[in-house]
This record gives sequence, structure tokens and C-alpha cells, in this order.
Amino acid sequence: MAAPDTAGAVAGPVLGQCVRFGRMLRRAGVPVTPAQLVDLAHALAFVGVSNKEDFRLSAQAILVNRPEHLAIFAAVFERFWRRPAAQQPDMPPTVRRRTDDAVATWQVDTLDLDADDTPHIDRTARYSAVERLRQADFGRLDAQELAAVQAQLAAMRWQVRPRRTRRFTAQADGRQVDLRRTIRHSLRHGGEPLTLARRRRKIKPRPLVVLCDVSGSMERYSRVLLQFLYVVANRLARVEAFAFSTRLSRLTRQLRSGTVDAALDRAVLAVHDWGSGTRIGAALHTFNDGWAPRVLGRGAVVLIVSDGWDRGDVTVLAQEMARLRRRAHRVFWLNPLLGDPEYAPLVRGMQAALPFVDELLPVHNLASLEQLAIILRQL
Repeated sequence: MAAPDTAGAVAGPVLGQCVRFGRMLRRAGVPVTPAQLVDLAHALAFVGVSNKEDFRLSAQAILVNRPEHLAIFAAVFERFWRRPAAQQPDMPPTVRRRTDDAVATWQVDTLDLDADDTPHIDRTARYSAVERLRQADFGRLDAQELAAVQAQLAAMRWQVRPRRTRRFTAQADGRQVDLRRTIRHSLRHGGEPLTLARRRRKIKPRPLVVLCDVSGSMERYSRVLLQFLYVVANRLARVEAFAFSTRLSRLTRQLRSGTVDAALDRAVLAVHDWGSGTRIGAALHTFNDGWAPRVLGRGAVVLIVSDGWDRGDVTVLAQEMARLRRRAHRVFWLNPLLGDPEYAPLVRGMQAALPFVDELLPVHNLASLEQLAIILRQL
């Protein structure tokens, strides 16, 4: 009977492929033994490989022992035994006669048997909603995307680099010697300074003050920027939040309690001129006279969020920006229009404020807010 001879001829070139197929099945969770793979290679001498379905059913009968593995086997089979381009495999003549030259119409993938045993897996670039959301302009988001932005904002890490004060605190590995404590401790040993007490400067959190424009020209961004204020106000210890349009409104208390939606509703009710005109100079004058002495001490950082459109006197804006700059440690102007590559800060308000701004930064998407968070940590 010619079957055993043919089986041996088949096992040579095809056994390697069967071994790779078995390894792929094991990685997918189907327990396949080496004996089963040898049986599969020998079974090709009795199964016409011209019929893919016959071969699949034969392999399934030999390699699958449990019903729950049938679906896994079907998926792995379709991935591994694919119809390649019209190529002829290097098969023995006896095998070609046994299969009636059917290998020319359907054959296994011709993989390099000397290569690494790891099966080839197609890796195709896929759509990433998170990455798209990071780059999406806040003014073009729908309700569902705004909810996703809110979740991303809540997950962001906000921290302002602390400041070194003029006061000192005891520290064993401090850089400075504390003479007073050293002398006091030496009295225990008859005045001999056996150890040197050391100290370092105290580290305290730096205050952050945010003034957000909620005028009509900023309406597309106001809701998201208030969410930004809510997250910052609840993550940092010393934050003061204000909103301005034609006048200034303090929002710190409204943003520090409850859920984000409830806090934003309270903030909207507290701002009586929401969506009206913009008088940045007048709002800064109110801030400098009434709030700056209380909130700008101890090296505060000021964030002004506005597009710079001002209907007031730009001379007043320049004067109040100069006053603000003298009191603050840093002043950052966050402009959502800066995300447009064709934008230039040519409006009168921006021109008046720029000489007193440390950095002009965009604030139109999540990526720009992430960059702002990095800058605040690295002050």
C-alpha cells in the first residue's frame, strides 16, 4: 500500500508548517500536543488538500478535543492557512500525483522554516478616539465629546512648583549650618559642639490665580474652561478663580464643592454678565484694587484666559497689566485663538497686554492644557 510512503513524503515539507500552526493554537488557548501535530502531517496523505474544507475538518478532528475550542480553532485556522499568491510549493513528485496537482489551486503559506517561530501577525494602524480628542478644538466639540473631555481633564495631573521661603526649618542633611541650634545642643556637653545642626529653607505651595474671560467672543470655550477651573480649584491647595466680562466675579467658592456640573451651574448663576461685552482693563482694575493685595502674595502665578478682544480703553488695560505684573511672580496669557496657525495677536487688547506677559500660550484643546500643566510643574 502506497500510503505510508506518501505519508512520509508529506510529513517532511509540511510538518514544519503544522508545528507553527500548533504553536499558534496553543497561544490562543487550544491545548495541542506534538503527537497530534504529527498525526495531522501524516493525515495529509489520505485527505485531498485540493479541498480546503476537507483539510479544515480533518485538522479539527485531530487537534480539537473540547467543544469550547471550536470557535478558537476556526479563527486561528483562517488566519494561519491563508491562500497566498499564485505560487507553487516545492513538493515531492509523489505528493503531486497523490493530490492530482491540487496544491496549485490551494496551498498553505510558504513560510521560512528557518526563521523565528513567532507567527506573523498583521499590525494595522487603527483609529484612536483619545488621540483625536486631545487635538480637537474645544469650540467644535459636541455634547458627547465634551463629556469625554471632562473625564480627561479630571485625570490630568496639576501641580504648581512650590516656592522656597525666607524662613528655615531643621533638616539633618540641610546645606546650611544652624548655629543657634548647634550652640544650644552643645550646652549638654559642656559647651563642646559635638554635632552640627543643619537647616534648609521652608518649601510652601505657590498660589495660583486664574482670571477667565466669559464674554460673548469666548462663548465657544467658556464651558470647557470653567471645567478646567473646577479641576484646578479642587486639585491644588491655593487657587483663586475669577470670571470677567464687563465686570469681575469671584468663583472660588462656587467651584470648590459638589460635582462638576453642579459647580458649573452655580458659577454661571454667579456671573451676571455672562456672554456680554469685554472690558478687560476695567476687570483688572477691580482685581488689582480689591483682590490683588489678598491673593497675589507669596509668589503667586496668574493665568489670564482670554482672546484679547477688549471694548474698553486699552490704555487702562496696559496700566492694569503693569500693576499686575509687578505683584505676580509670573503672568501667563492663555488665548484659545492661538491654536489657529494663521492667528496673529493683532487686536488692540493683546497688543496692550503682551509687554507685561511672561508667556503667551494656546488653550484650545487637551494637548495645550497638558503643555500648560508641564510648564506649571517646571516653573
